[in-house]
Amino acid sequence: MTREDDGMGAPRLKEKYAKEGIPQLMKELGISNPMRVPRLVKVVVNMGVGIAEKDALKAHLDELGKITGQKAVVTKARKSISNFKLREGMSIGAKVTLRGARMYEFMERLITAALPRIRDFRGVPADSFDGRGNYTMGIKEQTIFPEIDPNKVTSIHGMDITIVTTAEDDREARALLKMLGMPFAGK
Repeated sequence: MTREDDGMGAPRLKEKYAKEGIPQLMKELGISNPMRVPRLVKVVVNMGVGIAEKDALKAHLDELGKITGQKAVVTKARKSISNFKLREGMSIGAKVTLRGARMYEFMERLITAALPRIRDFRGVPADSFDGRGNYTMGIKEQTIFPEIDPNKVTSIHGMDITIVTTAEDDREARALLKMLGMPFAGK
């Protein structure tokens, strides 16, 4: 359940973007139209589990649901690869696509609670942009999220988090994520 569902208003990160972020980014990027300012579109959290048993896959779906606050969907293999003993249609992972209030809630939890819990954390890589304003980062274990009880985890799995923005290039996307509080390494 999100803050908007509770009647508590918009997520804090969304309010920060609207009040402080848009004017700051307009000035920093030299943009005159506020509708042209880059913004978040969606966040995709993907957990590849390989060829898993039904129980293990169900556990990973539940964990991803707890982390994101939204039900995860099973991803299936698109084509058969005999070297990996993989057949088309086999369940190989789980993913969640977050938009709106849930996306901002997840981003806030990721930046303020999960990333600081990584051992020897020095920031996220600043060069993981795709050239079109989207950012992808990998996390090695799901236990950094406070929603996951480390004592109940059967196996440790990583996940990929892709942040899709309306930015036209990496410079604009980096400015947007930095304004939202993303801790980039070395900068």
